[in-house]
Amino acid sequence: MTKMVTDVVCPFCGVLCDDLEVEISDDGKTVVEVYNACAVGAAKFLHTAAKDRVKRPRMQQEDGSYREVSYDDAIEYTAQMLARAKKPLMYGWSNTNCEAQSVGHEIAERVGGVVDNTATVCHGPSLIAIQDVGIPSCTLGEIKNRADVVIFWGCNPAHAHPRHMSRYSIFPRGFFTGKGHKGRKMIVVDPRNTDTMRLADVGLQIEQGRDYELLSAFRVAIRGEELPNMVAGIPKEKIYEAVEIMKNGRFGVIFFGMGVTQSLSKHHNIDIAIMVTKDMNEYTKFAIIAMRGHYNVTGSGQVMGWQFGYPFATDLSRGFARYNPGETTSNDLLRRREVDAILVVASDPGSHFPISSVKEMAKIPSVAVVPDINPTSAISKLHVPVAINAIEAGGNCYRMDNVPIDARKVVDPPEGMLSDYEFLTRVNKRLGELMGVA
Repeated sequence: MTKMVTDVVCPFCGVLCDDLEVEISDDGKTVVEVYNACAVGAAKFLHTAAKDRVKRPRMQQEDGSYREVSYDDAIEYTAQMLARAKKPLMYGWSNTNCEAQSVGHEIAERVGGVVDNTATVCHGPSLIAIQDVGIPSCTLGEIKNRADVVIFWGCNPAHAHPRHMSRYSIFPRGFFTGKGHKGRKMIVVDPRNTDTMRLADVGLQIEQGRDYELLSAFRVAIRGEELPNMVAGIPKEKIYEAVEIMKNGRFGVIFFGMGVTQSLSKHHNIDIAIMVTKDMNEYTKFAIIAMRGHYNVTGSGQVMGWQFGYPFATDLSRGFARYNPGETTSNDLLRRREVDAILVVASDPGSHFPISSVKEMAKIPSVAVVPDINPTSAISKLHVPVAINAIEAGGNCYRMDNVPIDARKVVDPPEGMLSDYEFLTRVNKRLGELMGVA
């Protein structure tokens, strides 16, 4: 016998699809099948029943092998490591819920550490730009129902956010758009001829790293001024064509990804993209939204903002919050060897950080609180497997458009396994005992 759980939230990407249907066993312990999800989202649900899944903490031995330890031992090791460290780094947070993030930040404040999330190697430049010039944004629901001009700049949702176009941006029948793709114009800017670009009405294959120039050209074209024959590898006629489509729309949106944030000019690219959006609002309604990756990286920035006033790279080592990207960001701290311990929660910097940072992580005391074996757990002194959030543990999360969504538990985690929130709460309690603080 099986039963169906409806309206389930998918914890894969920042789209946070909330229309999944999950078939589970009658005892509530096993996912049998997943409906409405993309291939990656479905795989995440089905992985909960993997036979080779690690279910207990593992401590690395001197010879590189692992021995299983209890959660009590893991909590004690983590608390002792953080209590002894002069400046620990607490990194990740993008694949866990807001409740666990909040407890983690409390721990960071208690031990005088640096707390940073995956925006530091992703959309950190977007957050810096928003602090510079603000952001005219909206929700994905508004895009679905109103947008008739959609621009994808430096992103490939066909692969990175598989249901984005079908749920919100291109294909759905909106309240005011009605006809799906036929009722919308799609512009794609990318140095590669991606699967997303192949669907575009206007595809602009830009020269790598020259986004700022092309965005500047858009501002010139919007004002009706003369352009040189070629800008960033794009003929001026194509730029004028794209701008004309933008001006003729009733509601337009720019979705931008890491192709803009992590290329030459970094946050200045986003500054000027936001100014293009502002310019367009003199002609029609226009908005801009970052294509956030991990399912709750937006929530991590929100929670850190509530608690400390900054969305990432927050240094608490002096007893108050300091924020200076380039100084207080994870890679800079690791390369300068300024941190003497690292706690990774719900992330995999071993896969995404440069090798110089990963080598430093391998040298210092380290704990990885992640559900699966990954490159980070492989170099950490202690690996603590936990329940998979939004599947085996509920909690709040934020969609890429900053809309909060409550994700509920679908199945039970393996017997005796803690969630991120439970593990961090117990570490926090033990730290209070070690440091003589209630």
